[in-house]
Amino acid sequence: MLDEFLSRAISGGLHTDLYHPDAAYVAWRTGRIGITTFDLYTRREPCDGAFLLVAGLEFALDFIREFQYEEKGLRYLTQVRDYDPKFVDYLRHIRFTGDVLAMPEGTVAFPGEPLIRVTAPFIEGLLIEAGLLQAINTSTWVATKAARTVLAANGRRVSEFAFRRAAAPFTVARSAYIGGCASTSFVAAAERFRIPATGTIPHALVQLFPDETEAFMAVAETYNRYTVLLDTYDVTNAISKVIKVAHDVEERLGHHLAAVRLDSGDLDAASRHVRHALDAANLYRTRIIASGDLDEFSIQTLVRADAPIDGFGVGTSLGVATASSTNPGGLGGVYKAVHYVEEDGTPTPLIKLAENKTTWPGRKEVYRIGAFERDVVQLEGEPPPSGSKRLLRPVILSGSVVSGSSPPLSEVREFAQQNLSELPEQYRHLSPTTEYPVFPSASLERLRSMAMDAHQPGATSTI
Repeated sequence: MLDEFLSRAISGGLHTDLYHPDAAYVAWRTGRIGITTFDLYTRREPCDGAFLLVAGLEFALDFIREFQYEEKGLRYLTQVRDYDPKFVDYLRHIRFTGDVLAMPEGTVAFPGEPLIRVTAPFIEGLLIEAGLLQAINTSTWVATKAARTVLAANGRRVSEFAFRRAAAPFTVARSAYIGGCASTSFVAAAERFRIPATGTIPHALVQLFPDETEAFMAVAETYNRYTVLLDTYDVTNAISKVIKVAHDVEERLGHHLAAVRLDSGDLDAASRHVRHALDAANLYRTRIIASGDLDEFSIQTLVRADAPIDGFGVGTSLGVATASSTNPGGLGGVYKAVHYVEEDGTPTPLIKLAENKTTWPGRKEVYRIGAFERDVVQLEGEPPPSGSKRLLRPVILSGSVVSGSSPPLSEVREFAQQNLSELPEQYRHLSPTTEYPVFPSASLERLRSMAMDAHQPGATSTI
């Protein structure tokens, strides 16, 4: 049931696609194992918005630190491929010895910017590709989706209810919390990450009793603060019964009706009817929670209509990579080789030519100028732009994790919320009309142009 990155039951070395050890074998046989730099980035924002909220770095660092081939993993590989025994022994002893720079979790970033930069011997950098992408893609997608949902709620509480439909429920709970969700329904994740846990009652509990009033009474007498679900049968009848139960139990036991939940139907109309009934009964403090296949767009509609809903429970749209009719969902991050150092020390920029997927070569830095005025991607060694801050930070040096690279989740969440609050309004819209400006430096553009020219048919490299 545990996510892959929280499970230690599977050999870490097998956390690759098959072509990774296959490619590593070719590189080993030919001696092309020099120091290589890889960029991890995404070409587009996953929800057709303007920004990304970076998450998953803690999982990525755990993966890199623990990456190795156990004997059972090596036995499996030798069953799949007839590798030279010396290569198998090479894999037996391989550990990550390189450097990693990354944007801290909670950073607001944008498409085209390296989120992580890996520099290591080619095989080491290659073998961690899939694990890094899995860690960053899923976490960043969910954190971004959660941030958009919380922004749409405009100050109203959002709780994550995704466990029963999430492919990676621990990752979803953690990332949704970074993105601004106030709590999770998943108890194991709440315990694991110290996230507040919240919940109501299921329809099945209401159905267990011969009468709805008996079900509400049982809940009210059990807990001093309780929440009930109104739409098992009929919301209008249910709220009348709940109000009678609430008055009776509060007078007898002092228990308080904290909230009621609506899970289906016309949430706008139902919430107005329920709010009116609660207020008429002097239950002003009782909150109304809405759920039922909600996402940032449906929440925005309810908020703009001023529906009297105090909070939202969001499940499927956070747990499954749903985005929009034009975007299949998921982050779609990629990991590309951009720089290679030959045995004699000669640096070689690496480029992939593929029209709109053509890569940017070279070892790069990312700088943010001012308060989200613009970002600049430039070559390492260029002086930082005036009034800028560096976004890529060292998190692994010579194979060792840098102290402070995995701060407590509470600090990551606080950092994320601070960054989101500083993001200009035009980039916070669900369907923005303005694209955030990310510019390459002149030196980076020249290097890319030279690398492209060097790989044209008949060209002689001058790089």
